[in-house]
Amino acid sequence: MSELSPNAAQNGPIKNNGSPSSIAENEDIDFSKISERPRPLTMERQRSYDERSFMTELSGMSPRLSLRNIDSFARMDHLESVFSPCRRSGFNTPKSGLAFEPHPMFAEAWEALRRSLVFFRGQPVGTIAALDNSEEELNYDQVFVRDFVPSALAFLMNGEPEIVKNFLKKTLRLQSWEKKVDRFQLGEGVMPASFKVLHDPVRNSETLIADFGESAIGRVAPVDSGFWWIILLRAYTKSTGDTSLAELPECQKGMRLILTLCLSEGFDTFPTLLCADGCCMIDRRMGVYGYPIEIQALFFMALRCALLLLKQDDQGKEFIERIVKRLHALSFHMRSYFWLDMKQLNDIYRYKTEEYSHTAVNKFNVIPDSIPEWIFDFMPTHGGYFIGNVSPARMDFRWFCLGNCVAILSSLATPEQAIAIMDLIESRWEELVGEMPLKVCYPAIEGHEWRIVTGCDPKNTRWSYHNAGSWPVLLWLLTAACIKTGRPQIARRAIELAETRMLKDSWPEYYDGKLGRFIGKQARKFQTWSIAGYLVAKMMLEDPSHLGMISLEEDKQMKPLIKRSASWTF
Repeated sequence: MSELSPNAAQNGPIKNNGSPSSIAENEDIDFSKISERPRPLTMERQRSYDERSFMTELSGMSPRLSLRNIDSFARMDHLESVFSPCRRSGFNTPKSGLAFEPHPMFAEAWEALRRSLVFFRGQPVGTIAALDNSEEELNYDQVFVRDFVPSALAFLMNGEPEIVKNFLKKTLRLQSWEKKVDRFQLGEGVMPASFKVLHDPVRNSETLIADFGESAIGRVAPVDSGFWWIILLRAYTKSTGDTSLAELPECQKGMRLILTLCLSEGFDTFPTLLCADGCCMIDRRMGVYGYPIEIQALFFMALRCALLLLKQDDQGKEFIERIVKRLHALSFHMRSYFWLDMKQLNDIYRYKTEEYSHTAVNKFNVIPDSIPEWIFDFMPTHGGYFIGNVSPARMDFRWFCLGNCVAILSSLATPEQAIAIMDLIESRWEELVGEMPLKVCYPAIEGHEWRIVTGCDPKNTRWSYHNAGSWPVLLWLLTAACIKTGRPQIARRAIELAETRMLKDSWPEYYDGKLGRFIGKQARKFQTWSIAGYLVAKMMLEDPSHLGMISLEEDKQMKPLIKRSASWTF
């Protein structure tokens, strides 16, 4: 199989010079005893789903899953056998010789994904944000770090790791560039939000141009880019078994620079990261300033991935010690103060205010009258979630999909909390999924609140874009969370919904409306991460072992405050 060339992006996959092999890493780690080999985890959460229905789901996924394999999957004591280096998906893609025929739009999605490839000096280095020629390009002609993650996972699952390796190395080189906004210099560890390849036909040369926030709307640096880079590096390492990339001195330095930014000491009294509005997927003013759940969950996952990737040299050990301390504090804080279920909601409703001393129950002095009316109807008897933000006298009760799914995948959520999150999604299907998965947040802000919070943003009107719009890219995160919690039927239901429209609608960026019924009024067509998100979701359902590259098991040494959610049941 020949390598891709700039003129033949669809002619075949990237050459894979190495075969997947076992990697000597163990996600089920004891943060306080790094050198010891931990005990296998008992998968108690298998009790949360009907084993027979799960086996039925699995048996329909792929002809490669024999009854014997299914039986061993059901009887395993922990997930180590699932979290193995990736095997190629059995779907009939260019890398598969099987006769299995998936949904017709699967092949169309692969063709669209290959058309989005971006080349730099003859090598594929990423995928363009969107290929919608009917709209003004703006920055949709660039390679975004966060947008490329589902594309990277699709290529890894299909046995094509070279593009992911190229992307990781190129963005690492961009990190070393001098970064300035006006006369202010950004931190050395900041990763770019995006980059673009510029072609000079006169000199017949190509150069890279990076955006670190100086060109972004609002001029906000991307806090999430560095976290996604570390998470993707671990996914590449886990998928291929190739540890040489992560062990390169420049990769080790790149991780340390990112960690230096987020582990630095300051005036904070919380282990969470203080962020500006627009610093993540929600990249416009939407009231997520403070301590947004998306950043905290990605921060937690990136720390755990870095713990697996850092070398045990003098510099590495220093960071490992700092990471261990932060993980313990962060997990306690998030599980204690960000978690909301029926019992916790009732407790907040009865809070006293103006408490002083270490014995205070209402530690953030949240005024009960600030609880929004919608939450009382939205909160099911069985279910819960991590709320959007917690800071002094402020709780953002909105549901944010990405943060909660990453909390499950990183094991920031305890097994009981992960089950409660899935219970909530099932109970509030109409609100969170509707006719097109998946709400980026819920509910929409409108009226006077919309004017104050968004500054009258015409793109973030109610039930549109980041104001509770429906984003198909979130399918891959939902699917991964469903598989990890033993609820593949939820993912299958969401994917089938998406398959009714996405191809016909030309792969929109997002959908509008309470139910996600309308193509977004400013949505780009042929949005690459919508395409890649669908592919990753399908391949993960077909071969659940792919989950291993993007999931981490719970660390039993982190003693959670909440041993069992009030909403958890057998």
